[in-house]
Amino acid sequence: MKTQSLLQELRPLRVLQLTDPHLKADRDGKLFGMNTRDSLAAVIDDVLKHCGQPDLVLATGDLAQDGSVDAYDAMAQALARFDCDSVWIPGNHDNTDRLWRVAQRYRAERKYVVQGGWQILMLDSSVPHKVHGELTQQELDWLDATLEACPRLPALIALHHHPVDITAHWMADIGLHNRDAFWAIINRHSQVRIITWGHIHQEVDRQENGVRLLGTPSTCIQFTAGAREFSVEERAPGYRWFELGSAGGFTTKVHRALDFKVVLDRDGGGY
Repeated sequence: MKTQSLLQELRPLRVLQLTDPHLKADRDGKLFGMNTRDSLAAVIDDVLKHCGQPDLVLATGDLAQDGSVDAYDAMAQALARFDCDSVWIPGNHDNTDRLWRVAQRYRAERKYVVQGGWQILMLDSSVPHKVHGELTQQELDWLDATLEACPRLPALIALHHHPVDITAHWMADIGLHNRDAFWAIINRHSQVRIITWGHIHQEVDRQENGVRLLGTPSTCIQFTAGAREFSVEERAPGYRWFELGSAGGFTTKVHRALDFKVVLDRDGGGY
């Protein structure tokens, strides 16, 4: 047991990001013809086949399409295949009260995790009944104070809405609206290494001022990258895998569940 514990301390922290599963109370619920529970299950199959067990799961919003307790319970049941904790944040499709109520039953409501030599901060950028995101003053103050209190641990920050512009022009107005206030805090704290988000249903990977900026594909439908207007494309559902070193170095990669057959009904809608 001591040897196994030592090996776990020496190896990188393995963190899995799952985002935008859009689950419904109905087991057969679909989005543009895709059964979102089936696509999530296929993603988890792929994680276990190609990456193994994570040490922590980040579920970064739009967990439910219909905001139902049954959908959040289905999320928890799907995550039970992993031998680790998960932490959840809401997106624009979620019912925040119901999400937190279910999350508390599974110890998934924590906003702050210190593990493997890293600090992980989960931000709620959801705005009731709106598609865009915004961080309340309370959330901004918490972010600033938490980073101020722990300046030496590298930090990963997760939220639902994108805090930077992306090439899909139709999303210009539905990202994080008060990003200037957010970035003013980030720029004061040099230990921030990673900012990751969902919402955009596609991959983004770039670096600014020493911070890696990462958008992660959905576990269900994918939005067409670079599109001027809303459209979906027949790409496999995906997830992001991190390996976080205790000295602040890390690797990350997007994987896709290529064994899952994607057949879209573009007239079916549902988003």
